[in-house]
Amino acid sequence: MKLLSIAIPCYNSQDYMEHCIQSLLAGGEDVEILVIDDGSMDATSDIADEYAEKYPTIVKAVHQENGGHGEAVNAGIRNATGLYFKVVDSDDWVDGEAYKKILETLRGLSGGQKTLDMLISNFVYEKEGVKRKKVMHYRGILPENQLFCWEDAKHFKKGRYILMHSVIYRTQLLRECGLELPKHTFYVDNLFVYVPLPYVKTMYYLNVDFYRYYIGREDQSVNEAVMIRRIDQQIKVNKEMVEAVDLWKLPNKKLRKYMFNYLEIITVISTIMCIRSGTQENLEKKRELWKYLKKRDLRLFHRLRNGIMGQTMNLPGRGGRKISVVAYKISQKVVGFN
Repeated sequence: MKLLSIAIPCYNSQDYMEHCIQSLLAGGEDVEILVIDDGSMDATSDIADEYAEKYPTIVKAVHQENGGHGEAVNAGIRNATGLYFKVVDSDDWVDGEAYKKILETLRGLSGGQKTLDMLISNFVYEKEGVKRKKVMHYRGILPENQLFCWEDAKHFKKGRYILMHSVIYRTQLLRECGLELPKHTFYVDNLFVYVPLPYVKTMYYLNVDFYRYYIGREDQSVNEAVMIRRIDQQIKVNKEMVEAVDLWKLPNKKLRKYMFNYLEIITVISTIMCIRSGTQENLEKKRELWKYLKKRDLRLFHRLRNGIMGQTMNLPGRGGRKISVVAYKISQKVVGFN
């Protein structure tokens, strides 16, 4: 069995996927690299096959009809033979030194008495044109270099969340929790990192800048104009997060609070993108989302609405929307997306 399976969802990724694959090959025989060709129409398929032929014991090419990012991740989970599982997007890459430490840590923990469910590391926003790179770390929040549980975690401040770039899950845990990401939908990384959390009992935080998250392409899903165009998909993921986990039934208070806060920020993003679009149609979608929340779970509705971010996003009238935009720009700097 491989130690770590890494899925690379690829759709028309010929221009940058090799940089991603090359950075992962340094893991050697401990690693299984699953290049998921999601119905690409360029040379992605050929590049995947070339690497699989050149590195037959490390790289596996998986070809499928186009199903979107979520279905590519699903295919990765289905095909994974590694003890642990990570997703690395095709335009991103990993740091070599941090990679070695990640694998050493997983190797050391895999033979222990306690099973590790989730390993967390830092990621770096590789934003085009920005010299000083923003690092998302968890120092002061999570214990370092030891197995711990939710009770040992400290308070997560606004803008400090465990994202897909941060996590490596135990593969079997992803299967046991029944994770199945929706097809033809963007922003499913939020579901990937959110749905399994109630099943996570043991964690380990390695304070290394492992994942390099590239931001800069105009067609990128986190580009604001693209997010507004795809607002229906953002809202769909938002609703699926609400429906996937009954937060009120979670026995662990720290986990419950963290998941409430994460759901709140996703709901804020859905709301503010509707506002930023400036169209009557999208403002109606904003109202519909909050009506849905009210009907689905009144307690959750009030919890989200009365939170600091929720209050800011729902100020009435044009003046309220202007204040919301100011708040969004502040959160944009904190979170670092777009």
